[in-house]
Amino acid sequence: MDFAFTEEQQAAVEAARAVFADVAPDGVPSPALTSGAVADGFDRPLWNRLAASDLLSLVLAEEHGGAGLDTIALCLVLREAAKVLARVPLLEHCATAMAVQTHGSPGLAAALLPGAGSGTLVLTAAAHGRTGHDPAELAVTARREGPDWLLDGVQTAVAWAHGSDWIAVPAHSGGGGAVLALLPRVSPGLTLADQYSTSGERLAELTLDGVRAPAAHVIDAPGAWDRLHQLLATGTCALALGLGEAALTMTSQYTGKREQFGFPVATFQAVAVQAADRYIDLRAMEATLWQAAWRLDAATGGAGGPLPSAGDVAVAKIWASEGVRRVVQTAQHLHGGFGADTDYPLHRYHAWAKQLELQLGPAAAHEEALGDLLAAHPLG
Repeated sequence: MDFAFTEEQQAAVEAARAVFADVAPDGVPSPALTSGAVADGFDRPLWNRLAASDLLSLVLAEEHGGAGLDTIALCLVLREAAKVLARVPLLEHCATAMAVQTHGSPGLAAALLPGAGSGTLVLTAAAHGRTGHDPAELAVTARREGPDWLLDGVQTAVAWAHGSDWIAVPAHSGGGGAVLALLPRVSPGLTLADQYSTSGERLAELTLDGVRAPAAHVIDAPGAWDRLHQLLATGTCALALGLGEAALTMTSQYTGKREQFGFPVATFQAVAVQAADRYIDLRAMEATLWQAAWRLDAATGGAGGPLPSAGDVAVAKIWASEGVRRVVQTAQHLHGGFGADTDYPLHRYHAWAKQLELQLGPAAAHEEALGDLLAAHPLG
């Protein structure tokens, strides 16, 4: 069995590394030193470079101007983005575009995907519900009124909403299923209120008061929201992996230079053992990530398994949440007081890691979901 990445996937990694090569993670002020968000919007020049390198259209079909690659390719690029804490809505944008491509009508795909691929339209998704702990699709109601849908409710912590053009909003229609509405950011009845993430980024509380969406902009296909949610969770795991790898590399470089008693502290057994444990965490995060990404693509193609793909995504998110937390905690510990210096970028990695740990649910929430899946689909 060949576990190597394809030439196309490896080419995507090389393109991403070239784009992110000059991005400095310490170029943004610490959220602890600023009032409000670290910046009003995302990094538009970097976004434009991603578009020029065809990385925003990576997962789109050729008919929409894309390369037709898969979830694994997207996760490889997200991994590189997280190593430099790239401030762009790459995950939310590409995952939403994939949902539109897979489940949306031809008209909706034609209206959104060419612009999404070129970067002239920015997409994001509301995925955290009313409180951040309840299912996102239960936070908004959707009801038919003539040819349109009317949406009411609140979604919290919507990433990059202020800089987006379209927002994917899950909602329940009363029939037990969820619909996915694609709404222009500027819509009658839709308001955004500022919120701030653990990493200091500007989020939005999205309030919908009788927002009208034409039927052509509402995806009423079974599994559309579930798949988008799984894509977002898997992409979050890729971000956690990239961040953790960068933090461990930073720690290795520091402990290799920092001396005590005439020797680099990296040669001390206590330091080496902690670093080795975190390396094992990262390899487990990586293995479960690729399993989840592969299962998402395989499920699209009709392949099955003993558990739904949601089980693999839950396992990956458990490892990502626990692993990235341990990696940055060890990094802070082995840096000593230097790790708390706000002129050094490690504090930014720590803040982003906490955000990724809790994003779309902490490990405990996914352990509970995995338990429910195992009860419903007993193995053996």
